[in-house]
Amino acid sequence: MRKSAFSGIIAAFLLQGTALADSAEGTIETIDTAANTLILTDGKIYSLPGEFDYSVIKTGMRVLLFYDVDGSGRYVTDIEPVNNSPE
Repeated sequence: MRKSAFSGIIAAFLLQGTALADSAEGTIETIDTAANTLILTDGKIYSLPGEFDYSVIKTGMRVLLFYDVDGSGRYVTDIEPVNNSPE
């Protein structure tokens, strides 16, 4: 009994700090290299990693973002360009 109560407490503690993953598709509206953020046409702010290579993105570019939500912040984990041209 004591072991299962302890396991439950540990599981609750670990799950409390877990970030939720999500994705968003849109066009980059603004890039702020000083703040390490970008804004898509959905109006939401997405934080980029500290050592992000800004040469791979530009405003007006359509992208698919993968990000983690932690508190009120959205932290980008991956960016993929979206090509809308027909093949």
